[in-house]
Amino acid sequence: MLRSMTGYGSAQVLAEGVDYGVELRSVNGRYFKASIRLPEIWAAGEADIEKRLRERLVRGSVQLTVRMRVKSAAAAYTVNAEALGRYLEQGRAILGEDAPADIGTLLGLPGVCEPPAPDEICQTTGDALFGAIDRAIDALLAMRRSEGEALQADLLGQCRAIETQLARIEPRTGQVVADYHQRLLGRVNELVNAAKLKVNEADLMREVAVFAERSDINEEIARLRSHLDQFRQAAEGEEAAGRKLDFISQEMLREANTMGSKANDAEIARAIVEIKTAIDRIKEQVQNVE
Repeated sequence: MLRSMTGYGSAQVLAEGVDYGVELRSVNGRYFKASIRLPEIWAAGEADIEKRLRERLVRGSVQLTVRMRVKSAAAAYTVNAEALGRYLEQGRAILGEDAPADIGTLLGLPGVCEPPAPDEICQTTGDALFGAIDRAIDALLAMRRSEGEALQADLLGQCRAIETQLARIEPRTGQVVADYHQRLLGRVNELVNAAKLKVNEADLMREVAVFAERSDINEEIARLRSHLDQFRQAAEGEEAAGRKLDFISQEMLREANTMGSKANDAEIARAIVEIKTAIDRIKEQVQNVE
């Protein structure tokens, strides 16, 4: 089943008073390329996150954004009991043992409330963050698969359109030579009658044979049909097929161009235009296939 390279996924998690929001977007790209925006305290984890993305997304231009917000005071600060005790001890020594103590004032004193160390936040919430990233990847992959199904249906439809045109062309290939023979014979007879000349039948047949060889597109038709079979097999397979489909579509266009250069029949030429239109559509679509 094909997968598109376009997708979106998001996830959110609250862990130890820290709220993480994860957004993941991807668009088509020839290779894997990641742009990662993290809170400053997670800068050291960027390489691990990129590896996680690369292993699962394979191709495409990927943008990951992680937003972090501390939602509870417990997560934001730790009370330094030793510093608080010293403040209380000194205050009672100055004001007396019965002096009232205002907890809000005490917590606001320097050194009493300490923000958690970045390493501590990463250690206590890391599993939750990576789990959210995995869920965002899952959501993005689900969207890629859904779009891939639509891409596959369209690509296979274009293949059927090409085969329809080939079915129009094949009966005409032999008729084109026969028509040319008749036209050539008619022109020769006109010249013979006008100038009272005699024409060697062997020379006439040799000219027809040269035309037949020059305008024969049966080999190109056979190769194009073979490419269509290969294209379908790749499109319906389980492996990432974007690059392979791109290559096959180039070969299909090569055969169609050769057929166009050999075509000596208006009906065949019209059918080849339709074939090339379908191949152009295929080439455009496979650029977004992983």
